[in-house]
Amino acid sequence: MRHGDAAAPARQGGFTYIAVLTALAIFGIGLAALGTMWSAAAQRDKEAELLLVGAAYQRAIGDYYLSSPGNPRRFPATLDELVEDRRFVGTRRHLRKLYGDPVNHGGDWELVRAADGGIAGVRSLSEAATLRRQAVQLGALTVVGQRYADWRFVYLPPQ
Repeated sequence: MRHGDAAAPARQGGFTYIAVLTALAIFGIGLAALGTMWSAAAQRDKEAELLLVGAAYQRAIGDYYLSSPGNPRRFPATLDELVEDRRFVGTRRHLRKLYGDPVNHGGDWELVRAADGGIAGVRSLSEAATLRRQAVQLGALTVVGQRYADWRFVYLPPQ
């Protein structure tokens, strides 16, 4: 056996090893990029759900306030009153059910209190940065802020 013949397979084995490592690195970079895209898409979906649910709370609180019998009108004392408003002969529902905060893993909301102590609105407890940087117009409500906790879904009674 000649010396040159034994060296050839060793060099070829090293080349295969480097090719496999390079392929794994490229595959890993691709997976990381895919994970980042998936994470952004999931956050975008949660953000859209937050806007829908927050607007639903704002409308329900407004409906509760405007349907208050007598004067002065009042805000609900608890969020449960939006699901079962017992101020009337039959139970009235302003919301079908209580919804959790989508960007806070379905957790609780921070309640925004009105001057009478009732609930005028809700806001997220999440300190995460929003994807949307411009104000979002939801009917008469404008939502703006750099963090989800800045987005307030509050009913403002007509003056």
